Amino acid sequence: MRCPFCAGEDTQVKDSRPSEDNTAIRRRRLCASCGARFTTFERVQLRELTVIKKSGRRIPFSREKLERSVNIALRKRPVEPERIERLVSGLVRQLESMGESEISSEIIGKLVMEGLERIDTVAYVRFASVYKNFREAADFGAFVGEMEGPGNKDK
Repeated sequence: MRCPFCAGEDTQVKDSRPSEDNTAIRRRRLCASCGARFTTFERVQLRELTVIKKSGRRIPFSREKLERSVNIALRKRPVEPERIERLVSGLVRQLESMGESEISSEIIGKLVMEGLERIDTVAYVRFASVYKNFREAADFGAFVGEMEGPGNKDK
């Protein structure tokens, strides 16, 4: 593992333990060149996933991009980082276990929306505004109205 500080290639693992949600191994490392300490995470990857964008373009799936999108939706919301990590890990496991190596961005967006709706309704609306491409304030009103419509009084 290359050191993120000096790019030295001689690093040693000082400590390994499971992550909080048991989906990864957390490793504390020490760089022999500069003495810096840093943490890495090792995760199981069941299969290589490809995302099919609305334009038809295919790009490799990125857990980091998914995590960034979820974090943007949850910015300044009272949600613990561990809960966000569990959501992202659960979404990735769900995508990997679908049995498909190519997944449409639409399916990913729907899964993220379902997850956010369970955690925080404000984040859910924020994500929906980008995912559904809201163009004006009335779009927000209509969406929230659908959420509060008949049969949805408990949300």
